[in-house]
Amino acid sequence: MKKRLFIFYLLMFLFALPSQAVLKEKDLNNTLSILRNELTQTHQEQKRMQIKFKNSSDKVKKNLFAILSKSNQNALMLYSQKLDYVFDLAYACHEATDQFRDFKENSLPFRSYVTKINGEVARYDSLVGSLQSMPTMTLSPKAKIDRNVCLTLAVSIRNNLLESKNMLQDYIKYYDMTEHRLKYLNDYANSRYSEIQNNIFKNVGENYFSILSNLGTQVNKTAETVNDKYHTSKKLHSQWDSRMIVGLFLSIVFYGIISILLNLLAIRYLMPRKLRTEQFLLKRPCIMMATSTVTFAIIIGIIRNAVNQNFIAMASNLLVEYAWLLGVILISLLLRVDGKQIKSAFRIYSPLTLVGFIVITFRIALVPNDLVNLIFPPILLLCTIWQWSVISRHNENIPRSDMFFTYISLVVFVASTICSWIGYTLLSVQILIWWIMQLTCILTINCLAEWLAKYAAKHHIEEKLINRIWIYNLILKVGLPIMGVSSILISVYWAADVFNLTELVVRLFNARFIDVSNFSVSISSIVMVLVLWFIFAYISNTTIAFMQLHFNKKDSRTAASRNVMGKNVIQVLVWGIWLLISLAILHVSNTWLVVVSGGLSTGVGFASKDILENIYYGISLMAGRINIGDWIECDGTRGRVSSISYTSTMIEATDGSVIAFQNSQLFTKNYKNLTRNHGFELSVVNFGVGYGTNVERMRKVIIAAVEALNIPYIDKEKPLSVLFTEFGDNSINFKFICWVDVTKQVVTESQISECIYNTLNENDIEMPFPKRDVYIKEMAK
Repeated sequence: MKKRLFIFYLLMFLFALPSQAVLKEKDLNNTLSILRNELTQTHQEQKRMQIKFKNSSDKVKKNLFAILSKSNQNALMLYSQKLDYVFDLAYACHEATDQFRDFKENSLPFRSYVTKINGEVARYDSLVGSLQSMPTMTLSPKAKIDRNVCLTLAVSIRNNLLESKNMLQDYIKYYDMTEHRLKYLNDYANSRYSEIQNNIFKNVGENYFSILSNLGTQVNKTAETVNDKYHTSKKLHSQWDSRMIVGLFLSIVFYGIISILLNLLAIRYLMPRKLRTEQFLLKRPCIMMATSTVTFAIIIGIIRNAVNQNFIAMASNLLVEYAWLLGVILISLLLRVDGKQIKSAFRIYSPLTLVGFIVITFRIALVPNDLVNLIFPPILLLCTIWQWSVISRHNENIPRSDMFFTYISLVVFVASTICSWIGYTLLSVQILIWWIMQLTCILTINCLAEWLAKYAAKHHIEEKLINRIWIYNLILKVGLPIMGVSSILISVYWAADVFNLTELVVRLFNARFIDVSNFSVSISSIVMVLVLWFIFAYISNTTIAFMQLHFNKKDSRTAASRNVMGKNVIQVLVWGIWLLISLAILHVSNTWLVVVSGGLSTGVGFASKDILENIYYGISLMAGRINIGDWIECDGTRGRVSSISYTSTMIEATDGSVIAFQNSQLFTKNYKNLTRNHGFELSVVNFGVGYGTNVERMRKVIIAAVEALNIPYIDKEKPLSVLFTEFGDNSINFKFICWVDVTKQVVTESQISECIYNTLNENDIEMPFPKRDVYIKEMAK
């Protein structure tokens, strides 16, 4: 807050400077009068802000001295640490690097302020020189007074600026000294971090079988180490002595009992009876554990903010973090598992939660390496056996997903136990903490996914349009995948935080394991590309869904072809943007892309001439010449357009075959679109009657008979017609004309032909056909 006030007053002081300004007035006398007024206001504002600035600057100076004092404290703490006390050393290194990072992030840009003041001083020097050299014989008496006042004010403002500049230069000197001090301490801490890293991952310690063979010696050595570390001096009082540690764990027990009692009373007296269902009674003990854990975390968090003590602050942060992890596991099980399975589900996660608490205890108590190496391997072995036992007894009574997680937990326990027994005890701690953090993230995501699945089934999400479910899709298809990808980094980061190795982890995430001139890849860049892929996939799918909804509402007949074209355009735009951003994240050089694309474009251009031509005609066809669902006839083939792509158009022929026409061929052919005239085509049925037939009577009975059939595929808006065509050899010929649905033309023409035949027979109207008389004569013998 003090720093913000200082910046505010400094900026107000600087921004008040350019306020005096005059433009071209009526004459010099009027200009001097205006300038006097402006300089007077500026001087008054400057004096007022300068007083506040000086008051705030004293606080900033005190803050700098406090930073120096804290850096000296961190230096003494860091330089006095032994390598065998890994938790202590990691804490000291973290304090040093954290202070340097905060200092760099919150440093004030004093040099830029000095540069700005230099510009203002130069401007006022010019203004003073101009006023001093101004001839006064042509000025009026009032103008002379204005000129003298302006000169006095300008000199005073310039002197105030110089005073502020000198003050800022003193700050720069203090800041440079502080930064140099903190940077040296930060570099030393980073070198000690590398020792911690080697101690965890590279330097193998004494295997546990050797420790067992010299158990007495090892116990005595460990006892001396513990006594040396936790020995309490009666003359001195430290925030980190054993009395504070014992008091903390007694407080944990006390506040844990308070949390249980509060939740017990709340459930007994505040819980409505209608909520005490059979499932609630089955889950009641587990609900008590979950709610008590959350209550305990809240109490510890309040204590953390209320007590200003370094050990309590460190321990409270770790306890709140562990309570959060345990609470997530418990709440996830309560939401996902039914009452008959809940006890089994809690038991299979008990070994892991216990080991997590032991590790947090080691971290809070800053347990020395000798004690960890002595007691942690057998603890891990017992927990491994315990994990195998609960799996064998309870795995059939838990969900399949939890069964899978328990087997992974068993594998992690086995791997950690092996590491600890061969001498990599601290590495086994890291493996276990990583899996606990990762499992917590997985259970959180799994719980959310199952809740979303139940919500979708209850509200029939699959049947709803995109304008009603886009938020649901955002959570399901973007939120959960991003949480899954990020959980890997988060779990590694949290596991490293046990040894305060977060700075190293951040550097590891940002380290470019592939780094060439035109391309570089790091873990963080890969994660960013994956996260953007989920985001852009959602944008593409959602935009396409909204577009399809719009086209279907506007014109359902042409919607299919418009959707195909719009979908392709949207996908090209969205994924093109994703590709460009991803290339920028991976530091792919634009020059390299231009060279590669230029070399490929020439060869691809010649090789793709026909393909590009088909794409061009495909776009033209999709623009409206043909729609998906249209019935067309081309080269004697009649069928329905099933799809239009950028290269070809698929036709489902009436005989059941599927024929693909290249777009360039179809575009240049004379094809018939049979559905453009509202989907009806002129159908003609030819027939003939005998000479002497009453034509009018014949026409009426045929039209009446066809109308009586009430065929649904005949266009009712256009009249039926029987037209005279010609005088045939044996008959007078007619055409029956009507408009028929193109999809049912063959069936409809068959019904009409049968109706005409039956009608003519029923009305004794002759239907002549060619006849030949054959005479057989006997030849004379």
